[in-house]
Amino acid sequence: MSEQKLAAHVRTEFGKGSARQARRANMIPAVIYGHGADPIHVLLPAKATTLAVRTPNALLTLNIEGEDHLALVKDIQRNQLKRIVEHLDLLTVRRGEKVQVDVAIHVEGEPVPDVVFNLETTTVLVEAEATHLPETLTVSIEGHQIGEHVHASDIVLPQGVTLLTDPETLVVNLMAPTVQDLGETEETDVDTEATAEGATAGDADADAVVTDADEK
Repeated sequence: MSEQKLAAHVRTEFGKGSARQARRANMIPAVIYGHGADPIHVLLPAKATTLAVRTPNALLTLNIEGEDHLALVKDIQRNQLKRIVEHLDLLTVRRGEKVQVDVAIHVEGEPVPDVVFNLETTTVLVEAEATHLPETLTVSIEGHQIGEHVHASDIVLPQGVTLLTDPETLVVNLMAPTVQDLGETEETDVDTEATAEGATAGDADADAVVTDADEK
């Protein structure tokens, strides 16, 4: 995973009002914590930061007053309506240090015909060096058949990555497609037959009326 470098400014004013003012100035409030140090409150450039945190478990190098800080994105608060980043929680890390993160599962390949799959687990917990975190973990379902499963233990991990999720955790389940029964019910059949009989009787009455009129 590549590092994203951002210029950060120490934040000296707090509260909702100052946070709104910062966002109007195209800055995102953030807090850096970890390693027993006092939290550092900063402001980050909105556009560059939004692009950087599109990658899960993004690693940021923040330049704060001329000093670089390596930090891992731990939590992103977004505006639910505008879908903009409003605040970040960042964890201080060191090169060579191992951290625990949740990594998304990516499914590739095609099972045999007439087989569908369900992703039962979307992420797994792993431990890896802070500067070498995988963005996703791939599992293949190529050629899999009905009734087969993929467990966490089946995931091929990059070198230096350790699985912390229970190895028996079900990740992918292969099954037959669900067939929806659209057949008519007995009640529907009866109603249909009654309607048909009524229509036939009506047609017969109509024919009789026409016949009588012709005779006159």
